[in-house]
Amino acid sequence: MPMDPAPVAPSRQDLADHLIRTRIAGDVATSRENNLDHYRALAEGDRYYWLGLDLGDRWTDPAAVLELMAARCGVVADPGHRHGQDTIDAELTIDALDRMAEALRKAAENGSRVLLATGHPAGLFAVHHALAAALRAAGCSVVAPAEHLYADGGEIRHIAGVFMLHRAGGLVHTHSPDPMAEILDALERDGDPQPDLVIADHGWAGCAGGRGLETVGFADCNDPALFVGEAEGSILVSVPLDDNVPPQHYAPMTAYLLAAAGLTGA
Repeated sequence: MPMDPAPVAPSRQDLADHLIRTRIAGDVATSRENNLDHYRALAEGDRYYWLGLDLGDRWTDPAAVLELMAARCGVVADPGHRHGQDTIDAELTIDALDRMAEALRKAAENGSRVLLATGHPAGLFAVHHALAAALRAAGCSVVAPAEHLYADGGEIRHIAGVFMLHRAGGLVHTHSPDPMAEILDALERDGDPQPDLVIADHGWAGCAGGRGLETVGFADCNDPALFVGEAEGSILVSVPLDDNVPPQHYAPMTAYLLAAAGLTGA
């Protein structure tokens, strides 16, 4: 599937400026009210917000969730800030991209088996597609499509190396861990090996990390579970960003990530 040509990888400062200008980071679209509501729901044990991870009774204080999100994502740390604008720190985004790049570099060096999936087909598919193509070119084995897999009233589809959920004639936004569970269960049933590395978001990442698979992912500031998972060690890397801006805005970020991983010439 042809995509627009990748731009030249930006410098760290140019990428930070771009992330802030396009609101991938900086003053993001997600409101403070929405963030705090989600942190509270996670702390109250609402499994929807756990994204497939098992957090037990370890994160029952919303203030602790906010503290973690301020440190790992860059939301406003002041608990008295209850309304209006919230933020993602572009420097934390780039730091996490550098950590993700190391995981990609390792996968390429080892010829690893990699699985890619996204619950944000209208935003992050372009990123995952580029990563799938680069990793395949570097010698990785990208997990192949599996037919007749269903979850959440939809069909799991595989397009250009990336798993997504299809329902009612279109690819859908989903936080659910169930599609990833179906894929991993199918691999086990068919006697196929589990992936060495999962690159995903939302419940696709949470489910994989919860099963002990090495998982890197992208997460918005209103999706605290993957950052909690990173803090606990079940997620290797969570990159903080607005996960649903127009897809072309992610191209410089993707170019930076591939260059940092040594995959630009793959």
